[in-house]
Amino acid sequence: MRGTQMSTRMSDRPVLVVGNGPVGQTTALLLARWGIPTIVVDGRPHRDLVGSKAIVQQRDVLDIWDALDGAGREIADLGLTWVRARTFHQDDELFCTDFRDAGRSAFPPFVNISQSDTEAILDRKIKASPLIDVRWDHRAVGIEQDDSGVSITCETAAGPIRLDGAYAVVCAGARGDALRKLLGVGFDGRSFGDQFLICDIRTALEGWEQERRFYFDPSWNPGRQVLIHPCPDSTFRIDWQVPEDFDATAEEANGGLDRRIRQVVGDRGYEIVWKSVYRFHQRVADRLRIGKVLLAGDVAHLVSPFGARGLNSGVQDAENVAWKIAFVYHGFAPEHLLESYHEERHAAALENLEVTGATMDFLVPQNAEQAAWRLSTLERARHDQAARAAVDSGRLAEPFWYAASSLTTPEPTRPFAGRPPKGAAPPPGPGVLLPDHPTTEGRLRQLCRSGITVLCGEAVDVQEVRVAVQDGTRPVTVHRLADLHLAAPAVLGLGRDEVWVVRPDAHLAATLPIAHTEAVEAAVARALALDVHLTM
Repeated sequence: MRGTQMSTRMSDRPVLVVGNGPVGQTTALLLARWGIPTIVVDGRPHRDLVGSKAIVQQRDVLDIWDALDGAGREIADLGLTWVRARTFHQDDELFCTDFRDAGRSAFPPFVNISQSDTEAILDRKIKASPLIDVRWDHRAVGIEQDDSGVSITCETAAGPIRLDGAYAVVCAGARGDALRKLLGVGFDGRSFGDQFLICDIRTALEGWEQERRFYFDPSWNPGRQVLIHPCPDSTFRIDWQVPEDFDATAEEANGGLDRRIRQVVGDRGYEIVWKSVYRFHQRVADRLRIGKVLLAGDVAHLVSPFGARGLNSGVQDAENVAWKIAFVYHGFAPEHLLESYHEERHAAALENLEVTGATMDFLVPQNAEQAAWRLSTLERARHDQAARAAVDSGRLAEPFWYAASSLTTPEPTRPFAGRPPKGAAPPPGPGVLLPDHPTTEGRLRQLCRSGITVLCGEAVDVQEVRVAVQDGTRPVTVHRLADLHLAAPAVLGLGRDEVWVVRPDAHLAATLPIAHTEAVEAAVARALALDVHLTM
């Protein structure tokens, strides 16, 4: 890595985080993990701990949170684990998806937990961090930036104040229109006419505690869909697709809501814990990086919830932006590394829009031809395995694959084969999230999240690789994988002569079939944009 030394540190100024929801919380905590101070502002007077909201947390997102002083394990332990998704048409089960793990993950495929409980756990981690300054009742109304940093003007009860920082990460949620407008960012897309009634119901539904159930056209919601998720404390989240003119107040007043719930729970007693009505949107910002300001979470992209790709994708935004800001902030990488945040996470947002848009078109056909095709597909799927593959009840959240990223070194022997089957993960290859595995001192992904990690096969000269890539200017470590755990190379598929370069977000930047030190050095440089000038 000679000839690539950056300045040792750009500034001691904080990074400004706008929005104290789960994505903003995660961003601040991850930056603190890299030793960077943050000021988190939110226009609300305090935390609003109401309703289940985003409930489904995917295993790889739990893994990200676990780097935050074990928050992922706390969330998983408090939540409810489920391992399969069942899909029905009327009274017939069409198929069941079980979720597999390519490695040996420390977490279950999915955990259901109220967003409020997740936020409470992350709040405790924030309270314990001296590097995070949270300021409620600070509504961001202005953003300015120049070569030296970013300034945000906030309205407060005491009057307007101005905060200065090195960078800003805007995590303002779905209602971030004003901030996007200030930044000149477009937010094109579409909205769906039908609404969805969402209720958290506390009751006893024996046998339903570890599975998601999706019903097409059940007799108790004819012509539309119902989704049922188990949650902790004997609570079930039920989503009914309802007409555009649905009136929740009238439904409750005339007894319709009770009848609707009893069609699911029968004569059992129940308690409504929370309810709301939503209309879903499919939108993405045209830019996720505007100079020193970066957008993450719902302010950057909105998708329908069928697939749980909203919050899960937002947390992946947070990890991507945090390590890149950290490497620039500490002088480990050039500032144009930040352009890869837009490149990678905008591509992830478009993938999510494509997947969830196809689901919504199947759930809510846009014309008579689509409706007829859907009905025919559902009818054939009762007996036809091929037709079942076309039934779209939502492809559940999964990590994005950075195979096409400018930070990724392509490798013909490990090509990316595209979107894998539902419930599966692609095999290890450039751009793919490294499968987890135990090590002698913890877990492989935990080790990799401390910087750039180079994993070597058994026949590789590890010392020679260390000399090539470790020059003291940035956190790069080199390990023989078998020394971390004897079984890991066989489980993960690392060849004897191979070298894998792993990014700080545990994605593979390169899988090199032969350990030429020049190739390893080049792959590390590419992963940090040291030799790549991205288009601004």
